[in-house]
Amino acid sequence: MTQHTVEKTSITLLGLGGMGTALARAWLAAGHPLTVWNRTPARTAALAAEGARVADSAAEAVASNALVVVCLLDDSSVEEVLAGTGLAGKDLVNLTTSTPAQARARGEWVGERGARYLDGGIMAVPPMIGIPEAGGYVFYSGSPKLFERHQETLAVPAGTVYVGQDAGFAALHDVALLSAMYGMFAGAAHAFALIRKENIDPVSLAPLLADWLVAMAPAVHQTADQLRSGDYTEGVVSSLAMQVAGTQTFLSTAEQQGVSPELLGSYFELMRRRLAQGSGEEGLAGVIDLLVH
Repeated sequence: MTQHTVEKTSITLLGLGGMGTALARAWLAAGHPLTVWNRTPARTAALAAEGARVADSAAEAVASNALVVVCLLDDSSVEEVLAGTGLAGKDLVNLTTSTPAQARARGEWVGERGARYLDGGIMAVPPMIGIPEAGGYVFYSGSPKLFERHQETLAVPAGTVYVGQDAGFAALHDVALLSAMYGMFAGAAHAFALIRKENIDPVSLAPLLADWLVAMAPAVHQTADQLRSGDYTEGVVSSLAMQVAGTQTFLSTAEQQGVSPELLGSYFELMRRRLAQGSGEEGLAGVIDLLVH
């Protein structure tokens, strides 16, 4: 083992699904001593051949290193796996997908057992891990000192973005961005549905659709500015009143094309409700306030 390898932080990784395995390979390739454990032992064989040490139990794996990374199925799996381990003095980084409330509760649970806690939200798929140019990154929240201590190690598989001391913020950022993604997918699905029965090649529509979505994306900055200032008329070009008046065209077109309006209908209804409050000169930011209870 070279001196360069010895200086690398040793890591324990619990969970070797698709993402866990990708993380493991990235750390091994960078020369980090790695101890792994997985509920299904067969998944450890390939990593053992690549230099990972395989622990017989989660408790043994946790005991092996100060830095413990968890990448399991869900929050209940995290508690089940860690319940019989000695966490005192450990630095625990939880990359398991969870809700903000679960992340906060898990941080408290870990703290009660004498460990320090960072939560993470992975904005990447396994093929992006270990490839900087792929653009993947991980949101981190929790102890700022803990993040600073391990940032270099955590940055090996993917970029790092620290979003605050509140342990739930990484999960919140993760879900917020993914929610917007699904909204985009919903709009794209409706667009493709409109042409589905026509003599229009979806492959020819795709670049037009992609370019249009990219062109519209900067609108989120105006929305953010309006939410911060509280002035929902700032910089508005297409007023809420004008946009609501145009929604019938979209609904009629869907009906004529034999397409369900359900992916757009809920948003249009929110627009109409906001307009009914007398906010016709606004843009669309006011719709957000209707969503918050």
